[in-house]
Amino acid sequence: MAFNTDVDIDVADRDKVLELFKHVPAKLTDNKKHKTGVYFHNVPADWLNGTCAVDYKTADTLGFFKLDVINNSAYKDINPNKLEELISKEPNWDLLLDEKVVKKLFHIHDHIDILRKLQPRSVEQLAAVLAIIRPAKRQLLEETWQQIEQKVWQKPVDGTYYFKKSHAISYAILIVMQLNSIVF
Repeated sequence: MAFNTDVDIDVADRDKVLELFKHVPAKLTDNKKHKTGVYFHNVPADWLNGTCAVDYKTADTLGFFKLDVINNSAYKDINPNKLEELISKEPNWDLLLDEKVVKKLFHIHDHIDILRKLQPRSVEQLAAVLAIIRPAKRQLLEETWQQIEQKVWQKPVDGTYYFKKSHAISYAILIVMQLNSIVF
């Protein structure tokens, strides 16, 4: 049975996390080591290359479950004991109009123009902004919020890169966490 998943786990320090668990790095189709993909269960290993013996696409069809463990520097300055508080507190959305603040934020640091135009006021709207900065959804920049909300999560038919809703919501929550951690 093949899994059709895309699970990303963002961490402050990938190497420290991977030291804690037995794992086998995934292999790309060109036999190089996958930059982020790992298996935490038994898979056939190519010990010469230090990877799974089969590439990640073949491994997927064999039922192996790859996780992508990704370095995310946005977590480095966050106190883990304050995570829940930083995530659950309503941020000052007007900070997204301040270029000095936006320059410090994950994924949106170069998109002050889009933020000023759309002026998101919720996690869902911020997630939509994250989708709109991708090529497949850029045309939605000229739409109303009502139109954006109807179209933004539709998968492009031409295969253009886009942001899935689950990823965008997760990253929007991370940005809220950053906004709430800013001390003036």
